[in-house]
Amino acid sequence: MSFGRPPSINIGFKPTAPDRGSFPLDHYGECKEKMVKYMACLKENSSTSTPCRALSKGYLDCRMEKGLMERDEWKNLGLNNVDGKSSGANKDSSPPPSDSPPSKK
Repeated sequence: MSFGRPPSINIGFKPTAPDRGSFPLDHYGECKEKMVKYMACLKENSSTSTPCRALSKGYLDCRMEKGLMERDEWKNLGLNNVDGKSSGANKDSSPPPSDSPPSKK
């Protein structure tokens, strides 16, 4: 019998985690300081994330370094053109292209 669930549910169904958007909580507060700075920035800017992108990059970098999320390239996270000076590192990004093309002489 199927007490508490519809009888049409397949018993062999196994849920799968989403590709993105699901990661371990920071139970020990390893990146709490960066998260608090980012949240304060959002509050100061009426929840507009654009002025807070460098802080977001720093927070995600902390999470990746501590193993709280899988390491990914900045371009996949939409942060490849953000200056990461406040995050402390720009390990995964390549240097910006020069403004002038190379001369052919």
